[in-house]
Amino acid sequence: MQTEINNALQILKNGGIILYPTDTVWGIGCDATNPEAVKKVYNLKNRVDSKALICLVADDRMLKQYVNTVPETALNIIEISEKPTTIIYDDAKNLAPNLIADDGSIAIRIPNDDFCYWISRKLNKPLVSTSANISGDPTPKSFKEISDEILKGVDYVVNLHHEKICNKPSSIIKISNSNVVKIIRE
Repeated sequence: MQTEINNALQILKNGGIILYPTDTVWGIGCDATNPEAVKKVYNLKNRVDSKALICLVADDRMLKQYVNTVPETALNIIEISEKPTTIIYDDAKNLAPNLIADDGSIAIRIPNDDFCYWISRKLNKPLVSTSANISGDPTPKSFKEISDEILKGVDYVVNLHHEKICNKPSSIIKISNSNVVKIIRE
């Protein structure tokens, strides 16, 4: 795994995009602080940049570097959640502007996956994580289902877990700074 982490890091640090396994589905990722890299992800997916993308961070300490306020409710949900849960926070900061939603919010998940943890920790930045499909196409459930267009459009394909059948996408919950909780996707 260390070789794959090093190879992916080199691409990410140079503004490239990677295809990688997450704790949910195969993802397309880049340095979430690099606007040009984020633009490449939108272009590859044929997705309008007004539709925000999810980010992965290594832990709650890193989370606090990219969100002005982390509500206590969010920390509790992260701690007790038994399945991958993405939380939408108000007031994103220190991220590529084209990654942040028009209302200033950002969707972030702390994945339960060694590769995702180490890549984010060693990059010392959040990682974009969006499903490995063209917008509007079904989300691939395995590496074999990823289209040639995606495979050829990334700068590096992580050589881990190619035989793994991926779970469904994460749950998504929006938690406002005033602790109002809204379920977006179960």
